[in-house]
Amino acid sequence: MGASNAWLMQPDFYASSCPNVEQIVYNTMKQAVSKEPRMGASILRLFFHDCFVNGCDASVLLDDTPTFTGEKTAKANANNSIRGFEVIDAIKCNLEAACPQTVSCADILALASRDGVRLLGGPTWKVPLGRRDARTASLSLANQNLPPPRSSLANLTSLFARQNLNINEMTALSGGHTIGLARCINFRPHIYNDTDIDPTFAATRQANCPKQAGNGDFNLAPLDRQTPNKFDNDYFQNLVQKRGLLHSDQELYNGGSQDSLVKKYSTNQAVFFQDFVAAMIKMGNIKLLTGTKGEIRKNCRVIN
Repeated sequence: MGASNAWLMQPDFYASSCPNVEQIVYNTMKQAVSKEPRMGASILRLFFHDCFVNGCDASVLLDDTPTFTGEKTAKANANNSIRGFEVIDAIKCNLEAACPQTVSCADILALASRDGVRLLGGPTWKVPLGRRDARTASLSLANQNLPPPRSSLANLTSLFARQNLNINEMTALSGGHTIGLARCINFRPHIYNDTDIDPTFAATRQANCPKQAGNGDFNLAPLDRQTPNKFDNDYFQNLVQKRGLLHSDQELYNGGSQDSLVKKYSTNQAVFFQDFVAAMIKMGNIKLLTGTKGEIRKNCRVIN
């Protein structure tokens, strides 16, 4: 965990080298999210999938080459399920014009994910900055560390614990599923095979997700059926009503240790926002490259 180097990180890290960094990231995100609200969720997921592999080092952004295998083909990322790279490219391009080779792609991801949440009506927070970019990536760690949608509560808990995030922080971060969409292939088992689901809700989702594998695999449904483009606490209200879309979502409210916290969040959005922000800052500090480690990429897709 990045506790040892977290002290190097500060929100005003670029105060003299790139004073407009926050404004540039925000303006570019604002354009992207107004064009496609889902992008707020996509960038948030990108950051999560970056931090959980080998720390928040922008390794997830690296393209495969004939001599280098990145993380984009990992099970949780494959078939373009991970998205938003072109938005990160646009932010990087705008920053390179203003302050060449100064702001890391890792910091761009941290700022952009915060802005996506904010633009969709969620909380905002000061992002500690000063991360540097990895020169490597790990497909095997991506396959080991990213939680599959069929995860049990125990499996989720251990995957988050591996990143020094406790079970309550895991539940708060799962609230990120108040925005965004999921593919039929990822929620099919839950809507057809599980019993911890409201039957009416299951039937609604089955209409756009045929039971037969290979049919409509990439059909999309909102993770939060009420307000998929608004960052709020509706996700937790859905769980209490047994209307979580993924098996792993409903695991948080299924007679286990997180039921009371899910209930609390479902009735108290302010507490959810507060816990979500604290958990996002902590997640953003996982295994950082700072100081002279790593590099500042010129192009987020390739090492210098």
